[in-house]
Amino acid sequence: MASLNVGNLGEYLREQRRNAQLSLRQLSEAAGVSNPYLSQIERGLRKPSADILQQLAKALRISAETLYVQAGMLDEREREELETRGVILADPSINERQKQVLLQIYESFRKENGLGTEDDASGAAGGSAVTPPSH
Repeated sequence: MASLNVGNLGEYLREQRRNAQLSLRQLSEAAGVSNPYLSQIERGLRKPSADILQQLAKALRISAETLYVQAGMLDEREREELETRGVILADPSINERQKQVLLQIYESFRKENGLGTEDDASGAAGGSAVTPPSH
């Protein structure tokens, strides 16, 4: 794991909190984190765990992956891939089978462009053959 970049994370969290028009106390309550601990994170004095970052992201209504990138736990490319997969999986306008087919197509394009890895192939796509949707 990369070393945590807590200074930038704290500044980013403060900016997101202010954009959401939340006080330090309101965010700490919404995230289930103590007010002093959140203050220390924002000032770059504490290194929050991935679980704490996830709680903060949920309270701020931003992706946890964005905070992981800011904390140095995840690189930008991994975040973009996870967010793309998340958007596909969260889309209520397509059914589960269509989501899986779309993820398989997305993965095949990533591999074609040299971005896919063997770990990626065992992800949400499931490794089954792509069958075109029937109309």
